[in-house]
Amino acid sequence: MQEMVRTNAVVDQRLIAVALDLTGFKTKKAVIKEALRTLTRLKRQERVRALRGQLHWEDDLDEQRDRDFDPFEAHLGLKVVR
Repeated sequence: MQEMVRTNAVVDQRLIAVALDLTGFKTKKAVIKEALRTLTRLKRQERVRALRGQLHWEDDLDEQRDRDFDPFEAHLGLKVVR
């Protein structure tokens, strides 16, 4: 279960009103939760993008493209018996 904390914050009321209108959310709480989720997702994406050009590929991409790909097998590390 997620640990929830209560916090008080002074927030620009006009910004909240615009966010409520754009999202269709009914509560300020819902807008703030979505804003935090979105901010953290975007910051994680920034970190991944910052790695561009810094990682070394050590496999044959053409060979990988030629292999049969099974998303179930790839995701779970399982071999599907056919």
